[in-house]
Amino acid sequence: MHPLFHYINNYATTLLSKDDFGFVLSHFISKKIRRRQYLLQEGEICKYFGFIVKGAMRKYLLDEKGGEHVVDLYVENWWAGDRESFVRFTPSTYNIDAWEDSELLLVSREDMLKLRSECPSFNELVLKLDEYNNIAAQKRITSAISLTSEKRYEDFVERHPYFVQRFPQHIIASYLGVTKDTLSRVRKKVIKK
Repeated sequence: MHPLFHYINNYATTLLSKDDFGFVLSHFISKKIRRRQYLLQEGEICKYFGFIVKGAMRKYLLDEKGGEHVVDLYVENWWAGDRESFVRFTPSTYNIDAWEDSELLLVSREDMLKLRSECPSFNELVLKLDEYNNIAAQKRITSAISLTSEKRYEDFVERHPYFVQRFPQHIIASYLGVTKDTLSRVRKKVIKK
């Protein structure tokens, strides 16, 4: 069965039947994105949220000097998009590109709202994901303002070991808000422990 089917049923207490899943899937568009190809570019409106079936992606913004600041990392069974732009129809400040060749299922705002109103399992999924996203954002803010680089890295590896295997050090350093050299020193300390 499709990864999205299992994903929805992992979160929902009202399990989705195979027939209901056909209805859900009919609201998605399959898309393949090659490595370094964009799902979203700064200034565009995020018209679709993407469920990653295969691959790895990153969301980042560019500062006035052209420096990249990674905001989110995504792998299989994660959703990629700019929530503010998707909900408010405003131009995005972010770029989202594929770090690996990726396969996604895209859903528009209109279709997402339709699925939420017509499919209890999908609505439950979205509500739970909103809760989890809020908790994760709060933890990330707390980590950024109160933990040492070493502790941030340790927490990152503990919570997301798959990211360490899929993304290079400079991407992880940017995500953690440290330089590549700092991350290298921190990793050596952690390995020695």
